[in-house]
Amino acid sequence: MKDVERNLRKHIGKKIKLARMQAEYTQEQLAEKLSLSTRYISQLERGIAFGSATTITNICKALNITSDFLFHDLIQNDTPIITDLVGQNFLDDYLKLDYYNKIVINTIAKELVKLQKEEAKNLKKKA
Repeated sequence: MKDVERNLRKHIGKKIKLARMQAEYTQEQLAEKLSLSTRYISQLERGIAFGSATTITNICKALNITSDFLFHDLIQNDTPIITDLVGQNFLDDYLKLDYYNKIVINTIAKELVKLQKEEAKNLKKKA
């Protein structure tokens, strides 16, 4: 398998895992819902296997995502992969948070951005 193919599979696998965690399914639950083996779900998420068009369609339906979620940034060359912008560990932890705590994190992030902008303005004034 070529490196390009391997990287595409890994990227799509990470997106499947991300969507599964957002839907709060275990690999076992998703496998049961799709009538697939847990091992196969694991292989999909790690990029070892790649599903048929039917399997990908069924995964999208089960996880309530669109194919655009899986493929958009692979087709748009100028769009960075989300894990390039945010670490995978952070994403995994964020997805485990309940709704309230996600709001807290989002609020903190917005406040930090405001503080950062104010600090940049103050530095410009001093210069």
